[in-house]
Amino acid sequence: MGATDDSGGTMRWPVSGDETLSDASTRIRDAGPRTGVRDADPTDKRRHALARGVVRILDRAVESSVLDIALADDRAAAAPAPEDSTGGVPVMAEHRARARVVINGPGALARLLFPPSADAFAEGYLRGDLEIDGDAMAAVDAGGALNMRRLGAAELRRLVRWGATLRRGTTRPTPLRRNARMAGPRHSRARDLAAVRFHYDVGNEFFGLWLDRRLTYSCAYFPPATTPGAAAGVLDEAQEAKLDLIARKLRLRPGVRLLDIGCGWGSLLGHAAGSVGTEAVGVTLSERQADEATRRLVAAGLGDLARAEVRDYRDLAALGPFDAVASIGMFEHVGRANLAMYFRAAADALRPGGLFLNHGIAQASPPKPRLGSPFGSRSSHFVNRYVFPDGELVPVETAIRAARAAGFELIDVQSLRPHYALTLAAWVARLEASWDAAVAAAGEEVARTWRLYMSAARLGFERGDLDVCQLLLAKPDGDRRARLPLRPWW
Repeated sequence: MGATDDSGGTMRWPVSGDETLSDASTRIRDAGPRTGVRDADPTDKRRHALARGVVRILDRAVESSVLDIALADDRAAAAPAPEDSTGGVPVMAEHRARARVVINGPGALARLLFPPSADAFAEGYLRGDLEIDGDAMAAVDAGGALNMRRLGAAELRRLVRWGATLRRGTTRPTPLRRNARMAGPRHSRARDLAAVRFHYDVGNEFFGLWLDRRLTYSCAYFPPATTPGAAAGVLDEAQEAKLDLIARKLRLRPGVRLLDIGCGWGSLLGHAAGSVGTEAVGVTLSERQADEATRRLVAAGLGDLARAEVRDYRDLAALGPFDAVASIGMFEHVGRANLAMYFRAAADALRPGGLFLNHGIAQASPPKPRLGSPFGSRSSHFVNRYVFPDGELVPVETAIRAARAAGFELIDVQSLRPHYALTLAAWVARLEASWDAAVAAAGEEVARTWRLYMSAARLGFERGDLDVCQLLLAKPDGDRRARLPLRPWW
């Protein structure tokens, strides 16, 4: 993503040379998806005038420093909206907001208004009914910027009446191509396999465009004073610092045997084997991840020390005992009902005295019906349908109780919440900087899904709806507590 502004690191869409945000917006919209439904009669000046009036009212209801709302291709700019004395005044204000939402026609606007919800906004963006220019996180937080108390009674009546008129005659939206349709019992082996592959198998090339060089798909560990605008430039170092932190906590060294549950593309396996000399085995439900992890390990000359394979966490017995177990970013897929089974599986895989590090996103506050609360909102289905089917968060206190019930001793809890906000800022910046390649690799709908999801998740971490914690746990040796140093060794 491009440079930050002077007011504290506001993220903006990348532009080059003398290109302005407006120029970039036009370029992005021209390259946008063609799946959106256009109006049956695009020359209907009255519908367009109604839409201009609705957009003008909505634009007055938002905080102008945060969000601008505009109507694209305003062919009826000279036709005043009914009952609106502003006539042909442009819908876009002249000031620079953090984000601009551009709505692609009267029909697109009607689909956003009925029903007006976080899901309607998200699906409209994925479909191409609207574009987000500038800071996507600010656009996601538009609900917080929208304040109907800014409007008078007459404007509110017009908004309802004109919106209802637009709705009549508006065609139904084209269904999105990528929608998770899970079958079978929730968190069964077959359904977990399908859910994991839905999210991770969109293509290694796509993830490689915006993750770090090791393809580490979890929270990084940034230096003090890192800003969102600078995070993308130090992502490789921050992910290496996170892997090193895990290795130190687990006391990895030559002769120690490590199991990585949910190993992804093998970043921890490569670090443990290559930097520490630890024998490592990783398991994942994604065949694409396992193949790429194996390829990378072999290419690095580590094939005799580390490997990855497709295996469910409930089938670990055949791998033999381990001195250390890690689970980094997999915990969100387990589900509340399976916590006991999950921690028991980790305990059974460990030798007595061994250490288990569980790194996962946690619910930090009661779920709210907004995009910035992934997995937890009961009224928004965006994440479950298009990103993480069956993803489920629990408070860190619930995870600790389940770990203790499985026999673990709690050694340490560390929250990395600010680090995940920075990680997501870095990922979105890198995705936007490689936008054309991302679309070529996975398609416009997938690229838009991840841009919106990661921006919403960053918002959730920044405002405290979400947390991410590392639990360091020890398996007692019989009736004896863990024999560990009195002070943190990491």
